[in-house]
Amino acid sequence: MDRKYIDCRDMPSESGCDIAMSGSENHILDAAVTHAVTAHGHEDTPELREQIRGALRDEVPGALA
Repeated sequence: MDRKYIDCRDMPSESGCDIAMSGSENHILDAAVTHAVTAHGHEDTPELREQIRGALRDEVPGALA
């Protein structure tokens, strides 16, 4: 199973959030949307989900360790 990652530091943010997470595409998308809604006040919309999906990157084994 391919793993994806996303790093908040790569997204525009006034809070300076430094969270990074990885997992399967579906799980990481759901987790990142939940984070965007709860920590950054975004609304869970199809547009937000597409923006986050577009920011997902392939995880390089050992790179986040």
